Amino acid sequence: MATLHPETLDRLRGVSTATITTQLFKRGLRNTWMRGVRPLAASGVTLVGPAFTLRTIPAREDLDRLETLADPEHPQRKAIEVTPPGHVLVIDCRGVTDAAAAGDILVTRLARRGVAGLVCDGALRDAGPIAAMGFAAFCAGPAAPLSLCGHHAVALQEPIACGGVAVFPGDIIVGDADGVVVIPADLADAVAADGAEQEALERFVLGRIEAGAALRGTYPPDATVKAEFAAWRARGER
Repeated sequence: MATLHPETLDRLRGVSTATITTQLFKRGLRNTWMRGVRPLAASGVTLVGPAFTLRTIPAREDLDRLETLADPEHPQRKAIEVTPPGHVLVIDCRGVTDAAAAGDILVTRLARRGVAGLVCDGALRDAGPIAAMGFAAFCAGPAAPLSLCGHHAVALQEPIACGGVAVFPGDIIVGDADGVVVIPADLADAVAADGAEQEALERFVLGRIEAGAALRGTYPPDATVKAEFAAWRARGER
């Protein structure tokens, strides 16, 4: 994983996924926002952390039986136990939403181990209890059937697809009410710094619009508004 500036993850907690997608667009990256992946609960929890990946393929009846889950080396069970604290477990469910990637017991174990969150482009079971935990869980919705009904977990820490986006181990995952965005690790420092500046400028612009200013010259800001913003920042206003 790329070595991040010590402030980068903290900065990203104050930067929206909308701003991040704009910053990545400026750098030529358009396919960074996961399709169909939403927060399980409207808790306002912002998710930030490096990706730890789990890849699945379609389940096969001769291999995916209940007794296989007793093996501590089963990739799904192992992922729960080895995802590092502060990281985000990202599961490639191939968009399958009629079998759960995990349930409340596994998610509780992630939370107790200090894992930052869980992201999958599939479903979670026990959706009500998970939503009440305050844990940052992002998925495509709820489903009751267990994972073995649809998923054969095969590998950890490989490049995967999630919500139509490439995710490499160590990429920085950010999730909020708008969904989940993936930041290539080597761009994270710059995106965090520039994103924080964009957030500040947009707060200033929003204040102008709320006060009745027209869009022209305000959004996007012209030279006059940018100068006024610089003065506003210099006064330490927020």
